[in-house]
Amino acid sequence: MTQYEVGDIVKLKKQHPCGSSEWEILRVGADFRLKCLGCGHQIMIARKLVEKNTKNIRKPEQA
Repeated sequence: MTQYEVGDIVKLKKQHPCGSSEWEILRVGADFRLKCLGCGHQIMIARKLVEKNTKNIRKPEQA
């Protein structure tokens, strides 16, 4: 099972209408809060849908 953490960047199968398919995780739980990296739009989405539609996960670069 994949481990999701706040700050991770997930690439989803479908694009957001702005053209970006990468989202930053802002909240983890039964529902996720995601922020579009293209336009900044935030959504709440069920964990099940995120797990099903994730292509890959990127950890934030450590400074």
